[in-house]
Amino acid sequence: MDTKELLKKVRKIEIKTRRLSDHIFGGEYHSTFKGRGMTFSEVRQYQYGDDVRSIDWNVTARYNEPFVKVFEEERELTMMLLVDVSGSEFFGTVGKFKREILTEISATLAFSALQNNDKVGLILFSDEVELFIPPKKGKSHVLRIIRELLEFEPRSHRTSISGALKFLSNVMKKKAIVFVLSDFMAEDYQHTLRITGNKHDVTGIRVFDPMETEIPNLGLVRMKDAETGQMRLVNTQSRALRQHYASWYRQRVDYFQESFTRAGCGALDCRVDESYVKKLLGYFKRRA
Repeated sequence: MDTKELLKKVRKIEIKTRRLSDHIFGGEYHSTFKGRGMTFSEVRQYQYGDDVRSIDWNVTARYNEPFVKVFEEERELTMMLLVDVSGSEFFGTVGKFKREILTEISATLAFSALQNNDKVGLILFSDEVELFIPPKKGKSHVLRIIRELLEFEPRSHRTSISGALKFLSNVMKKKAIVFVLSDFMAEDYQHTLRITGNKHDVTGIRVFDPMETEIPNLGLVRMKDAETGQMRLVNTQSRALRQHYASWYRQRVDYFQESFTRAGCGALDCRVDESYVKKLLGYFKRRA
C-alpha cells in the first residue's frame, strides 16, 4: 500500500469513527468507564444545598463564614487495545474482512478515549507480540494507531491470546481499560484471562463472519488454513465432516463466553455484516 492510498484510508476511517465517537460513544464511554476516584479541586463559599459534610472547618473558622471543599472525578484513564492480526483475520465473505471491522471498532474506541482525554495504547499480536505502542494522548497518536492497524504485516499467522495477555500484564502496572479484539479461534487462555481480569477492566470483542459457523455442502473444495498455510482437498459433501466442524466451532465460541464470564470480564459478539455500533452501544448501556 503506497503512502497516498494509506493516508486516504486513514482519513476515511477517521471521519467515520470520529463521528461515531463524538456523537454517539463519547457520553456512553464516559459513563461506563469511571475514573480512579475523586480528587480535591478547590474551596468555595457554602451554597444552599451543599453537603455539610464537605465543609472545610479550617477555612470557615479563618473567614468566619462557611466554605466547602470541591472535589472532581479523577477522569484520566488508560485504554489498551489488544488486536489479533493472525491469518484468520484476513477472511471475509460479505464485503469486508474481519480485520477491517477490527480496525473500525478499534478506531471508534480510540477516538472515544481521546474525547475523554484518556491515553490509548496498542498491542498487535499473533502467536507473539508483533507490535507494542505505549499509551499516549493526542489525535496524532490515535492516527498512528489506525495506520498500524491498516498496514501492519505480521511475521506469524498463528494465534496466542494468552501470550498477548501475559505481555499486557508485564508492561501495564496500573489498572487499564482493555479491549481484546479477535475471532477467538484459540484456546488455553482462560487461566491467563482470569489473572488479567483481576487487575484490569477487560472486554473481549469477538468478530466473526457468518460463513465461518458451518461448512456448506459444495462438493470437493480445495481449502487453505489461514494460520498454517496448509492446502487440503476437502469433501464438503460429508455430513460427518460438516457436523464435526460445526461442533469444533461451537466449542470455541462456548470457550470464549465461558472464559470471559468466569473471569468477570465483559464479552460481546460482532458479526461482520451487522452493526457493531448497536452492539457497542448496547454493551456500554448495560455496563453504565
